[in-house]
Amino acid sequence: MATLTAWKFPTPDGAEQALATLEQLQKQELIQVLDAAVVTWPADRKRPKTRQLHNLAGGGALGGSFWGLLFGLIFFVPLLGVAIGAATGALAGSLSDAGIDDEFIDEVRNRVTPGTSALFGLTANAVTDRVAEAFRGSQAELLHTNLSGEQEARLREVFSDVDDEPAVQV
Repeated sequence: MATLTAWKFPTPDGAEQALATLEQLQKQELIQVLDAAVVTWPADRKRPKTRQLHNLAGGGALGGSFWGLLFGLIFFVPLLGVAIGAATGALAGSLSDAGIDDEFIDEVRNRVTPGTSALFGLTANAVTDRVAEAFRGSQAELLHTNLSGEQEARLREVFSDVDDEPAVQV
């Protein structure tokens, strides 16, 4: 089963640094990246820069239209006004089947702000404890996942732990 996650980083380049780690993990066959996208938002910009990571995408890639719709709903529709926002409501409804609902959109919109970045990934076959260990200290904040509640709690615990204690098994 594929897992969709959204991670926020406290710096504009944090997601890019995490991407390098993700690429290494994929080369080591510790995770399979089906699709991914990065949002970078320098503090001096009005809007974020988004890009799909074609070089990592595998057979289960979601495609540019998915990422375009998602990022449009999160970052650009609020800037376009109520009329266009209402017109996209039906499109947003189709994303709820993938666990992307109004709550997800609102949380990402409110948390990924100027001066931050985010990494969105559709992954599978992760060796979770090794992946978690590779990201320890990255200051990543898990915004969303469709993991089970217990898996998500353990993952949040690993990423919130800034000490050098051993990684929690997920």
